[in-house]
Amino acid sequence: MTVHPGEHKKIQDLHPEEAIAPGSALCAGCGGLEGIRLALKELGENVLIANAAGCFTLLSVFPFTPFKGSWLYTTMAAPVPAAQGVRDALDIRREAGRLAEEDDFQVMVVAGDGSSADMGLAPTSAAIHRRLDFFYFCYDNEAYGNTGFQLSGASPYGSATQTAPATAGHPAGAELGKKDLFEIWKAQNPPYIATVSPREPIDLSNKFARAKSLHGARLFLCLSPCPTGWGFDPRETHLIAKLAVDTGIFPLKEYIDGQVVHTRVPKKRVPVENYLERQKRFRHLFQPKRQDEIITRIQQGVDSYWARYE
Repeated sequence: MTVHPGEHKKIQDLHPEEAIAPGSALCAGCGGLEGIRLALKELGENVLIANAAGCFTLLSVFPFTPFKGSWLYTTMAAPVPAAQGVRDALDIRREAGRLAEEDDFQVMVVAGDGSSADMGLAPTSAAIHRRLDFFYFCYDNEAYGNTGFQLSGASPYGSATQTAPATAGHPAGAELGKKDLFEIWKAQNPPYIATVSPREPIDLSNKFARAKSLHGARLFLCLSPCPTGWGFDPRETHLIAKLAVDTGIFPLKEYIDGQVVHTRVPKKRVPVENYLERQKRFRHLFQPKRQDEIITRIQQGVDSYWARYE
């Protein structure tokens, strides 16, 4: 299994400049916030963000913004059309000789898993098909977190949400399983797709560095541990993110040149229950009675995934 060499070898290699200021109205310990902070350190401040309605709506509230770059707020289904409208306008001005190079922008969609896997999926698919040019950063907290943590297309099997609680008739809580957005994008053969984690800053930064040189739709699926919705102490965000990778539940990989490459392969996977038992959304699997059948099914799903590559 090939691992592409990275541009950064250690933490000290990461860009020291910050493109987002500390302090925001987001929840303490938000994994998605750390992910976008690292992404913008790589991309720089000359970025226009088209933000879909969701948790990150609270990041930039008029007249205040923590971003050095520009920010455009859209409905949950429309960040990609908005981003492409901006990109088209910039290209027209550039081709007409009316846009200086230093005034050009990189355009990035920022959206949650609800927008990315559900409401905004159709226009995004059209944009990939048309070979439009933009970054796409999905902060994946596996539910509609901004409105109370309701079930989304990214909610994993066995998790409890406000609209899919664990009950006597539905002991697993969420029963449908998580949409594989990586594979949905991959089916349309875009130039680049990657999964990233705030617990792996070098891996994340190297992936953005590789994608910068490409043209077209480039997706980054960022695991975003959510203390509020997942139910854990904010100080454990990086531990939860680490366990997601170490158990194999959240594989770190990229799709480039028509191939899938895993960039971080656990040498010995940790049992999934080590990840599940630390989160309130999975508490019903352990209390008041341990539900081994459901836990085993989750473990088997992870094992089945990795068996394809090991």
